[in-house]
Amino acid sequence: MISTISVKDLHVSYFGKEAINGINLSIEPGNLVGIIGPNGAGKSTLLKAMLNLVPIDKGEIDIFGRTIIETRKNIAYVPQRSQIDWDFPIHVLDTVLIGTYPNLRIFNRPKKKDKEWAYECLKQVGMENFYNRQIGELSGGQQQRVFLARALAQKADVFFLDEPFVGIDITSEETIINLLKVLRDKGKSVIVVHHDLSKAKDYFDKLVLLNKELIHFGNVDEVLRPDVMIKAYERELSFLEEIGVKA
Repeated sequence: MISTISVKDLHVSYFGKEAINGINLSIEPGNLVGIIGPNGAGKSTLLKAMLNLVPIDKGEIDIFGRTIIETRKNIAYVPQRSQIDWDFPIHVLDTVLIGTYPNLRIFNRPKKKDKEWAYECLKQVGMENFYNRQIGELSGGQQQRVFLARALAQKADVFFLDEPFVGIDITSEETIINLLKVLRDKGKSVIVVHHDLSKAKDYFDKLVLLNKELIHFGNVDEVLRPDVMIKAYERELSFLEEIGVKA
């Protein structure tokens, strides 16, 4: 089976300071993968490097055996909410409709069927009743659901999400994680930067444990062991027990 994502000897630095060092990963289709690690570990940097959104110093990244440029149409990305201009005057349905653009021919505008599909994606995240609202009028959780709907509209096979659960309500979080599991069950690959370790076991199939270098990559139970986790977090075992990692 060909890997969805292959990362080989990846190095990224900012202003001469190394952010991630020598990362090697191979992620197969049909997995929901969490990227975890302490603050400043390089989690978002790794995600952005895989998406070719930051320059890399060294290494190779393949998606389905091809470069990110060659497969970009097949990749959906939900950035951190803090990186989005929520004051931009755009309605909810139009926001989701943007997800259909990669599949349109050059100079073509979305047609009725594209708008119907965008509305269907809003229904999947429970936001169809807000289709005519300005995006800036929504709560944080509602905004995140709309951006997931935009990703769904793209009909991609690979989904990248950067801390999608930060600052949102529990209903939105449950809606999002349930949808991500549905995508996984359909054979999609879903990669999520995540910070709440207490939910990692319930949310993910596999975990990437990072602290500038790869500490461990594997099934959740393999990674959430005290002897593995302490290598990344450099904390006492009592901290790990607080977030549900038992010796």
